[in-house]
Amino acid sequence: MRRLVLALTLSSLCAGVAAAESESSSRLAQGVLPEVTRWRRDFHQHPELSNRETRTAKIVADELRKLGYSVRTGIAHTGVTGVLKGGKPGRKLAIRADMDALPVTEQVDLPFASKVKAQYAGREVGVMQACGHDAHTAMLLGLAEIFAKMKADLPGEIMLVFQPAEEGAPAGEEGGASLMVKDGVFNDFKPDAVFGMHVVSSLNVGVVGVRAGGAMASSDAFHITVHGKQTHGAVPWAGIDPIVTAAEIVTTAQTIVSRQLDISKDPAVLTFGTFHGGMRFNIVPDSVELTGTIRTFDEGMRKQIIASLRRTAEHVAAANGATIDAQIPSSESTNPVNYNDPALTARVRESLQKAVGKDQVIESPRWTASEDFPYFALGAKAPSVYFFVGATPAGQDTATAPMNHSPKFFLDEGALPVGMAAMLQASLDFLAGT
Repeated sequence: MRRLVLALTLSSLCAGVAAAESESSSRLAQGVLPEVTRWRRDFHQHPELSNRETRTAKIVADELRKLGYSVRTGIAHTGVTGVLKGGKPGRKLAIRADMDALPVTEQVDLPFASKVKAQYAGREVGVMQACGHDAHTAMLLGLAEIFAKMKADLPGEIMLVFQPAEEGAPAGEEGGASLMVKDGVFNDFKPDAVFGMHVVSSLNVGVVGVRAGGAMASSDAFHITVHGKQTHGAVPWAGIDPIVTAAEIVTTAQTIVSRQLDISKDPAVLTFGTFHGGMRFNIVPDSVELTGTIRTFDEGMRKQIIASLRRTAEHVAAANGATIDAQIPSSESTNPVNYNDPALTARVRESLQKAVGKDQVIESPRWTASEDFPYFALGAKAPSVYFFVGATPAGQDTATAPMNHSPKFFLDEGALPVGMAAMLQASLDFLAGT
C-alpha cells in the first residue's frame, strides 16, 4: 500500500515537477519515512569515526545500486557517490550528506543509543553520532529512493555525495570534502549547483533556516609549542617556566578580537582548546603545547588574527626568556567560509517556503561553527546553498537544548520528513529551472 500511495503521489508530482506543491513534497517524504527512520537508527547505533566509515559506506552503496544509480566508492577513503540521469532535459545538481561520527560517549537514553568504542588519538573513546550526520545520510538515501521512482519524469541529472571525515581526518591523514575533490569527485559530473543541509539543535522541528552570503565561518586550527627550561618547582628561578609563559600567551591573545578587530563589521572567534604541559606537581617542564581555532567571515580579519597571534606568542615568549614553535594556521581543520550564493539562495528560499510553509523559513544568523562543504562548490566551480533544519522538539527552548557535538545531543525524528521535503522541493525546482 505504501508503494501504491508513493506511486500515485509521484504521478501527480511529475505532471508538474517545476511547480511541486508543499503537500506533494511532504507526502513524498512521508512515503519513505519508515525506511529513513530505520536507516537513521541503524547508523546512530553503529557510528564510525572519520575515515573509518566502512560499514556505513557499504550500506549506502548497496542501497544506491538497488535503486539503479551509477555508484562510485572509495573516494577519499570511504566516500560514495551515486549518479542518476533523469528522463527529461534539465540541470545537473550535486547534493551532499556527511557520514562520520564523533569521539563522544553518548548520554542519551535511547533504545538505539551507541555503545561503540574505538581508538582515537591513542586512547579508547566512545563514539556517537553527536552532530546529526546519521540523519543526513538517512535523509539523502530517502531522497535517492524518491528520485529513482520519478526517474522517467525527472529533469536533468543528480549526483548524491556521501562524504566521510567532515569532522576532520585523524592526525597524519587526509580526508573530507577537500580530499573528495582532490580524488576527482567531479571529474565526470559537472554540477550546476551544490546543495547541502544540516540538522541543528538551535532550531525547533518544523523550522528551516537559510541565509545568503556567509552562513558559517571559516576555520583555521593552530598549534603553538612554548619552549622553556626544566627546573625543580622549588627553585623556579633556575629555569624558564613555559607554563607561566603559555598562560600569558593565552590571556594576552584574548585582546586580539576584543581590542584589535572591528567586530562591528563581522564576528570573529579565537579559542584555545588544549593546554598540555608537565608531568609532576613539583617540576617545571621543558615545554607546553597549545592548540586552538580561529573563526572568521572576512579574509582581512582572518589574516589580521593570524599575524597578531603569531606576534603575541613570539613577543610574550621573548619577554619571559622562552621560545616558540608555531604553526598558525596548522594544516588540520582549515575550512573556507560557507558561502551561499545570493541569487541561488533567493530561489531556494522560495522552494523551502513551498515545502514547509512561509512562516517556518527563517533568516539564519551567521554561525561561527564551520563546515568543509564549501570545498565542493570550489571544486565544482558552481554556486552552492546550505540550509539548516530544526532538530529540537517543538515547544522545547532551543537555548537550553544540548548543542550539536554534545554527548546529550538529541534529534527529534520529526526533523527527518521536514529536511527531506525541503531538500526535495529545492532540488526539483532547481533541476527544472524554476
